[in-house]
Amino acid sequence: MTPLRIGMLTPSSNTVLEPVTTQMLKDLPDVTAHFSRFRVTAIGLDAALLNQFDDRPMLAAAELLADAKVDVIVWNGTSAGWLGLDSDRRLCERITEVTGIKASTSVLALFDVMRLREESRIGLASPYTSDVQAAIIKSFANEGIEIICERHQGIRDNFSFSQVSPETIAEMIAELAPSQPDSIAVFCTNLAGAPLVDQLEKTYGIAIHDSVATAIYGAMSAVGYDQARVSGFGKMFSAA
Repeated sequence: MTPLRIGMLTPSSNTVLEPVTTQMLKDLPDVTAHFSRFRVTAIGLDAALLNQFDDRPMLAAAELLADAKVDVIVWNGTSAGWLGLDSDRRLCERITEVTGIKASTSVLALFDVMRLREESRIGLASPYTSDVQAAIIKSFANEGIEIICERHQGIRDNFSFSQVSPETIAEMIAELAPSQPDSIAVFCTNLAGAPLVDQLEKTYGIAIHDSVATAIYGAMSAVGYDQARVSGFGKMFSAA
């Protein structure tokens, strides 16, 4: 098989997405992931924190990935949740314009998955503060997705998202499941939800879309790779 090299744009303080991505790809010897960081230290709606997601540092990181001749570049982060999906659409256009390489994002791929599966009423689990969560709910509504139930942890520091325990993530899912959403989004690429998805889907009978997993889905979709070769990380792959 022709090797697939996936380039990942990574928040500097994220410690989850790299090991989880490696875990998800371990049975695919023809696929490798390569990471480039830019500074992100906290998540909030004040100007200084919103400016962390300016295109310039992200494009500089993308150009470094291009040196590795990756086949696709993915923004493995969820900033479009509060900035609006157009921010990710513009970013993908600019990445391809600057590098000549196809691009995707975790959030755009999530919406691709939901539309493919005809999911419009979802649950949202995140580590974010209330104002960020409200902005995400509004952005999703603007794209035709209703968040009918949500849980969040009220955390602002980006590194601290990685310290949310698997038990806490599972508790959020357990609290959302009784509302019977079409699916549940575990929304943060520094939240270690992906390894829990398979068991949680079996427990509740609800599709669970983790943000690190959707980044891989988006990368593979962009280059026509068979996503169904990824197993154990959610219904989104088996339905591809």
